[in-house]
Parts: sequence; C-alpha cells; structure tokens
Amino acid sequence: MIPDIRHLPYEVRLSKLSLWTLEDRRVRSHLIEVFKIVHGLSPIKFGTFFEIRQYDCTRGHSLKLHKSRVRTDLRQHFFTERIINVWNSLDEYIISATSVNSFKARLQKLYKDESFPRLVKSM
Repeated sequence: MIPDIRHLPYEVRLSKLSLWTLEDRRVRSHLIEVFKIVHGLSPIKFGTFFEIRQYDCTRGHSLKLHKSRVRTDLRQHFFTERIINVWNSLDEYIISATSVNSFKARLQKLYKDESFPRLVKSM
C-alpha cells in the first residue's frame, strides 16, 4: 500500500490512483466478454445466451440484445440477464470497436468521463 494514502477512504484512494471499483471491474469484464461473444471472438456461440432485437429501433446502436422475460429469481441474476441493460445502453461508438483492445480503451474513456457509474446503477 502507498503510505501517503493509507488513511484515506476507499473511494478517495481509488480516484487518486485512477482505479476502478470492484463492482465496475466486474461490469467491465462482463462487457468485454459480451463484446467477444457478439463479435465471434469467443468460443461461446452467440445463440447460446443472446439474440439480437428483431424490431427496428431508432435509438442507440445496431447490436442491441433482446431481453427475455424471466420467471425465476435464479435466472434473473444470471450473467446474461444482468448485463443486457448495460450493453444496450452503450453508444454506437463503443460497440463499433474493431478489436477487444479498442473496446477496452473506449470503455476506459467512458469511465474517465464518469458516465460508466451511471451504467452500473442501471444494472
């Protein structure tokens, strides 16, 4: 630990060191995994967990995912159900990244602009 900031609260230490909170890191890793699945960069097949919205939507990006209704509490907290709202709220600029590294960089920029915590709250 850095001695100068030892006495500071957790949130202040994170901001001074420009680090993500644990909750934000979890959401970020989920978004990266969804990016890989959607773009075919993961061994997991897209149709296993997700489907693209069939109806035309004039807002947001072109890769919006369909969120189905769930009947059980267990399914409600499953990875795919938790992350769909966050994924659908991302901008076209972020979704249209050409590689995983550029997607990560765009998420980092969103985090620095302090828009990312708004996305996590919607989760």
